[in-house]
Amino acid sequence: MKIVFTGGGTGGHFYPIIAIVEAMHDIVRDEYLVTPKLYYIAPSPFNKNALFENSITFLKSPAGKIRRYPSLLNISDMVLTIFGFFWSLIQLIRLYPDVLVSKGGYVSVPTVFAAYLIGIPIIIHESDAKPGRANLFASHFATHIAISFESAAKYFPKKVRPKIARTGTPVRKLLLIPAPYDTSKLQNIDTTVPTVLVLGGSQGSQRINEVMLEALPDMVPFVNIIHQTGVHNFDSTKEIAQIALEKNLHKARYHPFANLSIDSLHQYSGIANLVVSRAGAGSMAEIAAWKLPAILIPIPEAISHDQLLNAYAFARSGAATVLEEENLTPHLLVSEIKRIVNDTKLAKKMGDAGAALSDPDAARIIAKAALDIALSHE
Repeated sequence: MKIVFTGGGTGGHFYPIIAIVEAMHDIVRDEYLVTPKLYYIAPSPFNKNALFENSITFLKSPAGKIRRYPSLLNISDMVLTIFGFFWSLIQLIRLYPDVLVSKGGYVSVPTVFAAYLIGIPIIIHESDAKPGRANLFASHFATHIAISFESAAKYFPKKVRPKIARTGTPVRKLLLIPAPYDTSKLQNIDTTVPTVLVLGGSQGSQRINEVMLEALPDMVPFVNIIHQTGVHNFDSTKEIAQIALEKNLHKARYHPFANLSIDSLHQYSGIANLVVSRAGAGSMAEIAAWKLPAILIPIPEAISHDQLLNAYAFARSGAATVLEEENLTPHLLVSEIKRIVNDTKLAKKMGDAGAALSDPDAARIIAKAALDIALSHE
């Protein structure tokens, strides 16, 4: 039994794949199935450790991004995509997997089309409130279409809608488990004030970092801050923060990190009282699982078509407030954080609303569907 995964480029595409694979391992063990051989086809491994820990073989495949605006790079990337298609076709013929699971993104296009041409069953998952072009393309060939938001269904062609099921977004198993009680002591977090977890997405967010740095002197008097800056922004953010807080009595309450490992994310989610985050579907699924209130700062629609819709779809439940970048100021961010953390009833109400949107079985549902197809395809 062989199963191939594709999609990636961001953590929002990659980590749900890892969550599905974790669920597959559980099902295989629980039902005494033959252990499948797992492959991940993408231009880069994204997280080699996660692939290794889950027994996934990485196969590098080129893919070009087709931009929404005029660019000469569209021509060269189209050539790259065509090359990636033939490369994927050769790999899939060699492997001949029983099923392909795609998380979308431009990197998935060559592999999905190659799988369709040689008759490999395809499952796609769409995390966003509005599907991306890659998944809309792939929907014509898919056996099953999983979505996270009910609103996403209307964007797919009418002829494929009977294949659609709302599963939610797969979340890695560890992040669904309550964090250890003593995390705050282990991480030297001041327990006399609330803690805010700031997540900028898998690459970090320069705009969020800039606003956070301006707001720091006004924030540390009343909250701890766990700030994921992104690798490329870490050194400069840390240096500026040290200057901004040099004479501040509460400077020890600011804790910057380039990235948070899954273990660190698990621990800090357990002591956080509020999350400030981009509006990637994966991040919101994790926030919902943690039952925490959120302030969402979506990437502007001109750059990313999905996050604004994601944010407002999540906020309509009462689980979050949305601060759009064009309105974002340090004063507004501080005021909103203070409003939520100082009102425990409001914070709990928001957390409960988010928890109602959580789908802890999402990964297992998709994993079971893939295994069922693989077993019937052998």
